[in-house]
Amino acid sequence: MDKDIKERTFAFGLRIITLSYHLPENRAGKVLCNQILRSGTSIGANVEEAVAAYSREDFTFKMNIALKEARETHYWLRMIEAASLVKPSRLSELVAEAEEIKKVLGSIVSKMRKNSKGKSQK
Repeated sequence: MDKDIKERTFAFGLRIITLSYHLPENRAGKVLCNQILRSGTSIGANVEEAVAAYSREDFTFKMNIALKEARETHYWLRMIEAASLVKPSRLSELVAEAEEIKKVLGSIVSKMRKNSKGKSQK
């Protein structure tokens, strides 16, 4: 497992919280704020749960949930960017980091699935 994924997703969650302070107070801003806060902070929470998993299957399941949350967060970031709700300079690094986190989590899930398939076929 990527050794820093726990810290990376924790730091990402903090950056999402900071972003939420800059979303407008209008209806769209509030709805998107709630969405991105939920998905963006749950990535790290699910990674943390995966680390404490009681089996390989549970680990893979929790990491897959983290991956889904990362994908959702990436979507909301793109939506916020496309709607011009905050300055592009505030979003570009977050969008890139969300993409990287998706890749890392996707790789972890893929390797775990491949490993479990190989073990079940033996």
